[in-house]
Amino acid sequence: MAAKDIELHGSIWMTVDGENFGGSSRIALLAKIAEHGSITRAAKALGISYKAAWNAIDAMNNMAGEPLVERAVGGKGGGGTRLTRRGAQLVENFALIEQEHRRFIAQLSRQVEGIADDVLLLRRMAMKTSARNQLLGRVASIHQGAVNDEIALDLPGGQRLIAIVTRESTEQLGLRPGAEAFALVKASSIMVMADGQAARLSARNRLTGTVTRLQAGAVNTEVVIALPGGGSIAAIITNDSSEALELAEGKPATAVFKASSVILGTPT
Repeated sequence: MAAKDIELHGSIWMTVDGENFGGSSRIALLAKIAEHGSITRAAKALGISYKAAWNAIDAMNNMAGEPLVERAVGGKGGGGTRLTRRGAQLVENFALIEQEHRRFIAQLSRQVEGIADDVLLLRRMAMKTSARNQLLGRVASIHQGAVNDEIALDLPGGQRLIAIVTRESTEQLGLRPGAEAFALVKASSIMVMADGQAARLSARNRLTGTVTRLQAGAVNTEVVIALPGGGSIAAIITNDSSEALELAEGKPATAVFKASSVILGTPT
């Protein structure tokens, strides 16, 4: 599978005794007050209302335990609003904290290369389903029909899987050539052919590999076939069939199943 691009992002905010003091937006309000010397102009510069600006200032003053903004008396403009020493210090320190935070995120981003596939793998592993077989691939083609669509899925080892789904399912799953998808197939829906067998079957799917495990039960045997590319597929057949086919670990075998037995899904 092609590697996925993954990026890290983050934001920072402060709390006081568990209460949200604010993050970059509130600090930006303080910075604009220092720049313009006016709450009205600061609010306008940030695209917020005068009332919303004062509500934010009141909340910050209350949580800080001291004023961060004060009225400036006199001056060329006849007064205005300015930050207190504590307010100015808060703006300055938050800028330093944000700078360190950006450096931290940048460092993590440099280390993140190569983990995207593992993130996707863990997400797939968390998926729970009753189907014994989960095969990941990419949509190779879509042949549309009046009601159902035929979806061809290329598996990692070069083999192709065919599924029949409704047109509605194709649309809802966002299936398109190149898209990643997984196929679910119940082990009981799979027939097994031994190497050298010649047969004409209506089943569209034939995945060939090597038997890696045989788990015999009272009536049935679970046959696990390793596929090229690192995957595997399991089938449940009768003990009599396993003996008749002379299945053994290390021998070639083919899993055969109908396209209608395949359920398709897409990663979230």
